[in-house]
Amino acid sequence: MPLSDGPYLWLAVFFCLGAIGTWGARRYAVSRRLLDAPGERRSHRVPTPRGGGIAIVAGTVLAAVFLALPSLDPVLLAFALGMAAVAAVGWVDDHRPLSPWARLGVHALAAAAFAAVLALGGAGTVAIATGFLAPLVLTNIWNFMDGIDGIAASQAVIVVLACLPFLPGTHHALALALVAACMGFLPFNFPRARIFMGDVGSGAVGFAIGALLALSTGAGGYGAAWLLLPLAPFLVDSSLTLLRRVVRGERWWTPHVQHAYQVAARRFGHVPVTLAYGLVAAAGLAVAWYCRDASLSFMSFSLLAWYMSAAVLWLCLQGIEHQGGRQSGLDKEI
Repeated sequence: MPLSDGPYLWLAVFFCLGAIGTWGARRYAVSRRLLDAPGERRSHRVPTPRGGGIAIVAGTVLAAVFLALPSLDPVLLAFALGMAAVAAVGWVDDHRPLSPWARLGVHALAAAAFAAVLALGGAGTVAIATGFLAPLVLTNIWNFMDGIDGIAASQAVIVVLACLPFLPGTHHALALALVAACMGFLPFNFPRARIFMGDVGSGAVGFAIGALLALSTGAGGYGAAWLLLPLAPFLVDSSLTLLRRVVRGERWWTPHVQHAYQVAARRFGHVPVTLAYGLVAAAGLAVAWYCRDASLSFMSFSLLAWYMSAAVLWLCLQGIEHQGGRQSGLDKEI
């Protein structure tokens, strides 16, 4: 089914795969008691099944293989294998916790294999470097940031939509399949999560987004750097929170609830925070689409201003908890 013959059918197929697969994954998780229990290192209040992201992985990998078969496209096959490998180690971790270093090793191998295929195909240096760094980094960022209802899947949809103008042919179709599969998953995860994405989904979705960013860089040149705009909410929150934990000497690789989105969710609730992060990412998407042909100097200035603003917003959100604590203390004194 070529995308040109039925784009809406293509989207409908992968939306249904995402929805039906998530429904099946939830039944499996409940039967196997694969539940995330509430606790001081989690942001939810009731036991919730995990592992629903396997539906997104299955749909996207199927799309990559389907698109690769006519010409045995090595890039699409490397994409499918890398996403499947990241999902596999996440699936094992969802059932029996693994060492973070073992997971990181698999992530690095998957990213290195994808970058190697880009290099063998004659991609430029920037695209090859992005093909290694972006999947590796975003695999872990999406895992870090998958902590409240709907946030990981909604951000994935927005970032991948931003990639579309930079992606040609089969790569464009692959991105649409990922968007549709995420949309099929979202009704089970937002506004109230009946299942979480789990490590099987969050890491693999991050890998897929990183790979699509590399393909966008190869096709769109320096203009693809605009894609850093919709990525800002996740990149800034994860990197600044990680940096603060390292500076404090904390075990930065362990679960926690110190991200700005988690602090805000405790104050305002999951839905408003997920929607706010989505609004910021969507604004970045709009700018990325509108300004993709702008000059390099204008782009550099815009990215700097955008990320400085995001850093200030991160500081403000982190301050909410301290303000709440001070207010509670005043209330007790009164």
